[in-house]
Amino acid sequence: MNTTCLAVWLGAVGIFCAIGSAVAEDAKSPYPVMAPIAQYRVASPAEEVAMARSAAPASISGDADILTLGERGYESAAKGKNGFVCMVWRSWAASFNDPQFWNPKIRGPICLNPAAVRSVLPGYLERTKWVLAGVSRSEMLDRTKSELAAKTYVLPEPAAMSYMMSKQQNVGDTGGHWHPHLMFFVAHTDAAAWGADLSNSPIFSAQGDPEPVTTFFVPITKWSDGTPSVMEMH
Repeated sequence: MNTTCLAVWLGAVGIFCAIGSAVAEDAKSPYPVMAPIAQYRVASPAEEVAMARSAAPASISGDADILTLGERGYESAAKGKNGFVCMVWRSWAASFNDPQFWNPKIRGPICLNPAAVRSVLPGYLERTKWVLAGVSRSEMLDRTKSELAAKTYVLPEPAAMSYMMSKQQNVGDTGGHWHPHLMFFVAHTDAAAWGADLSNSPIFSAQGDPEPVTTFFVPITKWSDGTPSVMEMH
């Protein structure tokens, strides 16, 4: 499975790191344990659907499948026809050892293209089921390592990517909305092959750990509604 995508996205904007070694839910974290599940929910299904669709321009999200968080995992809220899936990711997609792993304010509206739906999305859906079933962070990490050892971990398909262009995104207590951006998921790749992370380069990267996945981020100049975004790199 693949659970790296939101974790490395947040890491790339300076909020979270890519998935790595687990640590105890220590008292230094502002979110040491999972909050009541109600705090992770959006006020209403209709509001969550609208937030999910805001991840990409209407020309994409308007014809996409929409998933919303249910009692045991994500559920279908609307059927689409273009193969994309739009939804709102929560904090548990972050690295296991991140102090905001249980931050109930995290909201990551995202629209994944068909290749990412097949090869990136299943891992996040599985982790969500673990969370709702009460599985600990350390056990989640052990399960992930077991999949890597058993070679059942699924690498991103070629062309796997997503849109994160919502003004409503909240990537953490200090990151806020960051920028509208695109994400590209590939098997572990040297960032230099894309010219990423170099001076004045418009591309950022994050490496999964222990997952052999590299995610590239390309900030863009407009939000999904077409309004301009101020491109100030942090």
